[in-house]
Amino acid sequence: MISISLCMIVRNEEDSLGRCLASAKDVVDEIVVVDTGSTDRTKEIAASFGAVIYDFEWIDDFGAARNYCFQQATRSFILWLDADDVIEADDRQRLKELKQKEDFPYDSVTMKYHLTFDEEGEPLFSLRRNRLVRRSCGFRWHGPVHEYLAVAGRIYHSDVAVTHRKERQHTDRNLNIYLKRLEKGEKFSPRDQYYFANELRDNSRLEEAIAAYELFLEGGRGWVEDEINACLKLANCYERLNKRDKQMAALLRTLTYDKPRAEFCYEMGCCFTAQERFEQAIYWFTQAVQAERPHDMMGFSDLATSTWLPHLQLTVCYDRIGNRAKALEHHELAKGFNPKHPSILYNDRYFYGKAGAGSS
Repeated sequence: MISISLCMIVRNEEDSLGRCLASAKDVVDEIVVVDTGSTDRTKEIAASFGAVIYDFEWIDDFGAARNYCFQQATRSFILWLDADDVIEADDRQRLKELKQKEDFPYDSVTMKYHLTFDEEGEPLFSLRRNRLVRRSCGFRWHGPVHEYLAVAGRIYHSDVAVTHRKERQHTDRNLNIYLKRLEKGEKFSPRDQYYFANELRDNSRLEEAIAAYELFLEGGRGWVEDEINACLKLANCYERLNKRDKQMAALLRTLTYDKPRAEFCYEMGCCFTAQERFEQAIYWFTQAVQAERPHDMMGFSDLATSTWLPHLQLTVCYDRIGNRAKALEHHELAKGFNPKHPSILYNDRYFYGKAGAGSS
């Protein structure tokens, strides 16, 4: 049978740590918590769950902290979580069933990571991560920020999911780590180039983000999923700067890496909607609904762009060209995916109620 050490690095997580540990305590055999300088009740909460607690002097290096944490584990497999993650009841049961397997020759287990949700609580934005790894393999974390766990060998794609319940607002912490590394003259890997560009974009330093994305893409040495997402995020930078032609050109660059994906088709539809070219927009939103998603992809997957969002936009487009029947058809399809979203509720009033003067 599989035994599991839960490994976590934390700092000032009193608001979320208890929820995380409560969700995991019944499916792990050991809890290892490495604290990087908490000044609140984090350690006290960890101790209340029987965690073994270690201190690690913070050196602006998440990878180093995680590696130190992994070194303290004693069980056959290591599960890693962040303090704002939880394992929901159904996934706890799936993990318990996985633990019971007597013949389990795998070195790593991937799990879905649910990041955003609709009004019904259903996941919209997910990715897969190597989440449970065999301790004897000695897999290590790489990178001071946006670190990744390098694994090899036999990998099992499980049906277990980890759910992210974000409590904190975005900060410039990661950006500042990157900037300090640049000041020291460090040469970034392709992966660091990509995530540095993301931090610049997330902190609204759009022109700098554009330059960083271009540097990453021109290098041609990144992971293909990062390259596709870099094109999409580059397009977003241009959109926010109101440079529509460059936005569309950035979107089209995704086609040099793979066949059209739902995210690309949806964004193309939005480009044409912004120009009030509704027939063209209808074509691309329809393609978004029909696009095939890669199976068991380790990269990001935004389910909204192939489900309720394109149907919502098709509702708008068909309404604008006077085809009320088709608009209503797509409204019902959108409502089937996300019935409580404010825009869909608004359109419901527009089609069936007395309030409202147009679709949203």
